[in-house]
Amino acid sequence: MDIKTATALRRLRLVSAPEAVSFLLLLVCSVLKRTTDFNAVPVMGGIHGLLFILYVIFWADAWNRTKWGPRTAAFYFVLSVLPTGGFFAERKLRREAEDAVIAARARREGVVNA
Repeated sequence: MDIKTATALRRLRLVSAPEAVSFLLLLVCSVLKRTTDFNAVPVMGGIHGLLFILYVIFWADAWNRTKWGPRTAAFYFVLSVLPTGGFFAERKLRREAEDAVIAARARREGVVNA
């Protein structure tokens, strides 16, 4: 994996958890808006919107660089629209990065011919 691909995956991983947190906070703010006089939806909506846009931009960049198939790309996009999906995306991307590092070390040490 080259450095640009690794960077694209890292950016996607780093924005996925905050995007999920902002989505959950937006849902809480929506409930509070309807049940109390507290209205933080405009603020949380803006924050979540910005993080969602960053997620989609980083997702598109990662898709382009990693050459994911349509199924994998759709999987990561669907995770962005689920309330806790960003947490799962972050975990899966971290595992993939760790596996790539292990595979690179094995190739460098001559353990495998991959």
